Order: sequence, then structure tokens, then C-alpha cells
Amino acid sequence: MATEIKAPVFPESVADGTIATWHKKVGEAVSRDEVICDIETDKVVLEVVAPADGSLVAIVKGEGETVLSSEVIAQFQEGAVSGAAATEAVQSEEKVEQAAANTQAGAAPVVERAQAVQDQAPAVRKALNETGIAAADVAGTGRGGRITKEDVVNHQTKPAAANVTPLSVAVGERIEKRVPMTRLRKRVAERLLAATQQTAMLTTFNEVNMKPVMEMRKQYKDIFEKRHGARLGFMSFFVKAATEALKRYPAVNASIDGDDIVYHGYYDIGVAVSSERGLVVPVLRDTDRMSYAEVENGIRDYAYKARDGKLGIEDMTGGTFTITNGGTFGSLLSTPILNQPQTGILGMHKIQERPMAVNGQVEILPMMYLALSYDHRMIDGKEAVGFLVTIKELLEEPAKLILDL
Repeated sequence: MATEIKAPVFPESVADGTIATWHKKVGEAVSRDEVICDIETDKVVLEVVAPADGSLVAIVKGEGETVLSSEVIAQFQEGAVSGAAATEAVQSEEKVEQAAANTQAGAAPVVERAQAVQDQAPAVRKALNETGIAAADVAGTGRGGRITKEDVVNHQTKPAAANVTPLSVAVGERIEKRVPMTRLRKRVAERLLAATQQTAMLTTFNEVNMKPVMEMRKQYKDIFEKRHGARLGFMSFFVKAATEALKRYPAVNASIDGDDIVYHGYYDIGVAVSSERGLVVPVLRDTDRMSYAEVENGIRDYAYKARDGKLGIEDMTGGTFTITNGGTFGSLLSTPILNQPQTGILGMHKIQERPMAVNGQVEILPMMYLALSYDHRMIDGKEAVGFLVTIKELLEEPAKLILDL
């Protein structure tokens, strides 16, 4: 008897999702807890696993289709795969492989190309048809060598091999390509636009001499890594300095809910991370209770998760303040956009050596511009400037930060 496979229960903040990839076809054998489908939401990619050993009987929601929380997406049959279903799946795979072999020999008939496209999931077929790329030309990275929509996009943008003569382009011809936004990218765009339209956002700037932190890091980084198993970076200093500044200026750690101001008695700092799917902001919880090593390990783990697409919704839920580091990409100055409903975000930038006046003398110092964007409805200029100056002072005298002075 077939059982229903349903989409996961989405949190209240997630309305729906999109079937990104089916890793298994109808009739193909699957093991218990093996990933059979990826569902992309506006925050994360969720994996759906097989409830037992068996096979898919039917796919209810194809790739590219919208799915609601707990909605049925497939029918599953527990037990051994039937001979007929297994044969059908093998034959389908053989058609694609044969089409690939024929294409490499330069003699793939049109009918086989069409069949190869037809064997793909709906979203993949659509992408192949729109780009004019033959399915046999695309290297599949999905489970069992299946082609995903990302494979088609990557194939389209992949540079030609050195021994392949590039296609001639008519003089004056300008080439364009159109790629649909992912749900995550669309959601990020909506949130950033809403932040600029729904808040009285203002940015104030300052600069910090990074020499004291750099000297401390140079002196203790090897001992720190040996003791804690974590690399001592700059981010832990900024997280701890921001946490202390938030204690002194509670309004920056607050949020606006309708006509109410919500003052948070805890410090959950989001750290903006760039991933292939877009910008994500995982949250470090209770940073006032975290050690420098715990901060560094937490950021490292989130970076690995973001790279592998393993960030969960719980990793990015909440947050009372955000730090973003454009300096990793070489940015010297920027105006970060608020991460609603938060009322403040700190922007770090590239460390640049500049001539500075120190006690009447010119010294070359490693300087960093800091930017604090804030919601002027909630935070006055005096508080914003005081907050930023506090971070500057704590970083320029890190002993005060460590000794809680």
C-alpha cells in the first residue's frame, strides 16, 4: 500500500516553498533516510528523506512547483522495487546515456535529443528548452547523475574548452541571458527593499585603529588555536565589542512592533554570510555569555553550513543586531541596509594603511572605517554615535574589552 510523502512543516515565517530537485525517479530504489527531494524556501533548502526502504510510486509535485507546509508531494511504496518499475527507470536512464554518447559522436538524432529532454523533471525541461541546450550535453550533479536546473545554468555559463572553436558573433550583436531568481534571492530583494521603504534609515561613520587588535592577534593566535581549536580572527573582537556597546545603548538592541518598542534583554547577533544562493544571516545566540573561542567556532560552523547549503531555519531565526563584513571583498566604505525588524546593523570594511596624526606626529596606521545604519524612528543620533564610539574605543583598547572595564 502506497503512503504519502509530505513537505516538512514550515515555520510561521515561511509561507511556502518550491520543489528544487528530485533526486529519485518513479520506480527507482531508495534506502531509508536517503534524501529524495530538496525544497527551497525563501530562507533555506530543506531535505525530504525516504521514510523506509522502497521506491517512489508517483511524484505529485514536480520540480519548480510551489508546495505548502505538510502538502503531499509524492506517493511512496515500502519494500522491494517491482521489476516493471525498475526496468522502466533503467530504460529511462539508458535513453539519456545513449543520447549523450550519440552527441559526443556528433550524430545524435533529433528524436533522441527530444526524448532526453522529456525524461527530465519539469523545471529542468523548461530550462533546457529555453536555453536550447541538449540534455545530453549537460553533466548532471544530482543523485544518480540526474540533471538539475542549476546544472543547466552552470553549463550555460561554463567557459568553452581550449580546443573548441568559439561561435562567431556578428559585429554589433549583444548577447543576453535570462536566469530566474531563486526564492532566496527574491526574498532577500523583498526584505532589502522593504527596509529602505519602511524605516527612517540613517548611517553614521567612524574609523578605528586596528593596530592594537592586530598586535594582540599576532601574539596569541598560535596559542589560541592550539588551546581552543579555532582560528583567532577579527570577528570575535567585533562581536564582543558590539555586545558590550548594546548593553550600554539598549535602544540599538531593540525593535519596533507596530506602535510598541520591544527592548530585548538578550544579545543575539546575526553575522551576514555570502553563499551561492544569496545573502544569509545566521545568528549567534547569547553572545554576552560566549567566549572568543565560542564566537569563532560558531562563525566557522555557520560558514561551512552556508557553503554546503545546510543552514536550518532555526539558525537564522531571530537576532537583535547584525554585523556585516564587506571588507572581506575589499570594500572600503558602505552603507549597510537594516535587517528588519532590527534597528541597527554594523558594517565592517577593509583594513587600509593610512597616514594619521598621533600626538602631533604623522604615523602610518592600519585603519578601518565603521558604518552603523540605524532606524532613526527608534534611535537618536546621539545614541547611534555613542554606540559607534564605544565600539571604536573598545577595539583600540582591547584590554578593556577583555577585562570588562
